[in-house]
Amino acid sequence: MQITKQLAIFLENKPGMMARVCEALAEHKINIYAISTSDTVDHTVMRLVVSDYRKAVHVFEERGTLVVEDDVLLIEGDNKPGTIAKIADRLAAARVNIEYAYCATPPDAKKGLLVLRINDARKALKALNS
Repeated sequence: MQITKQLAIFLENKPGMMARVCEALAEHKINIYAISTSDTVDHTVMRLVVSDYRKAVHVFEERGTLVVEDDVLLIEGDNKPGTIAKIADRLAAARVNIEYAYCATPPDAKKGLLVLRINDARKALKALNS
């Protein structure tokens, strides 16, 4: 479990945008650990946790893409029922708000990766480590 940087980039909502983002990162040897997109009528917000966020910010800014950095919790947890519930309960008890979350885990995997955007990363880390 760690606090890490997430990048939110704002893109046109049209075919090929995700491909261009992923190709640009690959070209600079930046690995994507987590990715999420959400759409609106005229744009897409892509959220990414990557291997070198500073380098990725530079790549996007060079292309004129708006990039916003946020602290998120990156949690590797057991892939079994109730794991996320326990995490959410501990954060609620510490009065830490989960603003959004995303994760993915193959069905047969023993561990999964959860990304949480919370209102107080240090307080959340303390609550989850106690």
